Amino acid sequence: MDQGYQALRRGAAWIDVSARGRIAVRGRDRARLLHNLTSNEIKKLGSGSGCYAFLLGPQGRIQADLTLLAFDDHILLDTEPELREKVAQHIRRYIVADQVEPEDVTASTCSIALEGPESAAVLAKAGGTAPGGDYQHVLWDETIVARVSLAGQPGFRIYAAAGAAGSIVNRLIGAGAQAASAEDARVVRIENGRPRYGEDIRDTSLPQETGQMHAVSFSKGCYLGQEIVERIRAQGHVNRKLVRLGLDSVPPAGAALSVDGAEVGEITSSAQAPAGGGAVALAYVRAVYATPGQALAAGDIPAVVIAVCGV
Repeated sequence: MDQGYQALRRGAAWIDVSARGRIAVRGRDRARLLHNLTSNEIKKLGSGSGCYAFLLGPQGRIQADLTLLAFDDHILLDTEPELREKVAQHIRRYIVADQVEPEDVTASTCSIALEGPESAAVLAKAGGTAPGGDYQHVLWDETIVARVSLAGQPGFRIYAAAGAAGSIVNRLIGAGAQAASAEDARVVRIENGRPRYGEDIRDTSLPQETGQMHAVSFSKGCYLGQEIVERIRAQGHVNRKLVRLGLDSVPPAGAALSVDGAEVGEITSSAQAPAGGGAVALAYVRAVYATPGQALAAGDIPAVVIAVCGV
């Protein structure tokens, strides 16, 4: 089995995720504007705290997902590489009389993920301090350490100036971290039922379909797309749900799922499982079939629902 995969699963692995988009939002109205544009509670974020949130369109569809980290003078948005420009444009579109200044700082900064069950021990050995709760962040020398996970494993994300990446990685390696690839992280995130925007979360997805309800506040008041989210909550259900599947072999992304020959869903991402010779996948299926143990088929590949994502 791949060493990086094993480190993510059983030890501690580092991954350079500097390609992810990072946007610093400054200005006195930053929290108010982001509060009005995102699905989570932003106004109450104090310096050193953060959250996960969606940017929604007027029809409640997810336009992007973000990790937001609050600092004294700005809020840092961390998003998928391909969403950098889209997120910045979305924010600028809604700046009217607000004093808000979004700046893309991706090129001037770096980001290193440290994940796995031993990640806190490795961070401590390297001289760093682990933040207490999810999305909290603390200063470590000239870097910021946030409790943020890429693959759904216990772990952290370290932010620093672009030129500091090499020294950070060397400190982590010296403390026992091993290198993992983007593909290693992808396999683990699918095994953990962690969806990725662009694969499993799309601009047609509704928040409740994804199961990622830690991205949504139902007590924050009005925000873009809220009416649809609240209407779905009042109805008590969605027509489809994101689930984690076990399969005999790897189906292609986009493969149709069926029950007794009737199409009931679609594979969004899949990977070979390192152990057992089978495969894992995430898929949207009709809600009536989103039950652990439900048998499905991806073409001629048998599949079974392992869990509903987010549950």
